[in-house]
Amino acid sequence: MYFSLVIPVYNRPDEVDELLESLSKLDYKEDFEIVIVEDGSTIRCEDVVNQYKSKLIISYYYKENSGPGDSRNYGMKVAKGNYFIIFDSDCIIPVEYLTEVDKALKANYVDCFGGPDRALDSFSNIQKAINFAMTSFLTTGGIRGGSEKIDKFQPRSFNMGISRKAFETSKGFGNIHPGEDPDLSIRLWNLGFETKLFSKAYVYHKRRIDWDKFSVQVNKFGKARPILNSWYPKYNKLTFFFPTVFVIGLALSIALLIFTYDFLAKLYCVYFFVIFMVSAYKNRSIKIGYLSVTAVWKQFLGYGLGFLESYIKIIILKKKPQEAFPYLFFKK
Repeated sequence: MYFSLVIPVYNRPDEVDELLESLSKLDYKEDFEIVIVEDGSTIRCEDVVNQYKSKLIISYYYKENSGPGDSRNYGMKVAKGNYFIIFDSDCIIPVEYLTEVDKALKANYVDCFGGPDRALDSFSNIQKAINFAMTSFLTTGGIRGGSEKIDKFQPRSFNMGISRKAFETSKGFGNIHPGEDPDLSIRLWNLGFETKLFSKAYVYHKRRIDWDKFSVQVNKFGKARPILNSWYPKYNKLTFFFPTVFVIGLALSIALLIFTYDFLAKLYCVYFFVIFMVSAYKNRSIKIGYLSVTAVWKQFLGYGLGFLESYIKIIILKKKPQEAFPYLFFKK
């Protein structure tokens, strides 16, 4: 099996340097190639890529900006491998990653897999707090941390593998963003392909974002979900509503305090205290525990309000997604 690692990039040469440095240290014994797709960047990474050509089999392509999904498709079209692995540029790859993937595919082949993400000790406190919010079983149910049901797993495109056959049959990613990865997973299921979680194929996902960017990101995640539910109602889940219910419940708990009814507010206090304690213990830092409370609050608020707005516009008012939220769709 020949792996092609496809990496879309947009104005992040420093990230590409860190990523390629980690890939140059992999313990995998077979050849593999790396395909860098510059998605219309004004700050290009070609010079960085050239520095690694003596260490890695690597190619560089520049194209006009059309979004990460289309850039991944472009990379898979020009790649030489029969199995593609997709990374975001802000990932750092553990030395054993490809060895674990190869081992998992030989033991139980699947045409599409996803892996979890973790935080390195060198990450900032905010990055570690956001990583906790995005991966903990207390927040997302562990879908990015590796504890989601292994079968029927929806791989996330920061760490995802797909066979050439599955890519060519499905035509790859669509033009919605975010949401392009669950969209692809569902289309693959409908075409008869399986997806799985490879829990040992984790990456270190750096997420170079601040609080404001994080809020915008999770808000878009929330808006994308009702769109996907409208396209694929068979795969709608009650759990998708939880963040919105959480936000509404929190507002209700504050309102009830006016009438001295504090039981609901106390439940929220207990929940956030548990978030603080678990994160502080896991990260061995009281500060990160405190920041994790902030991250979880922003995560639920952003996603919950985004989901509610999108649910009203898409499900109730029956608006076309591209008209209701044009900024969630890239033009091909």
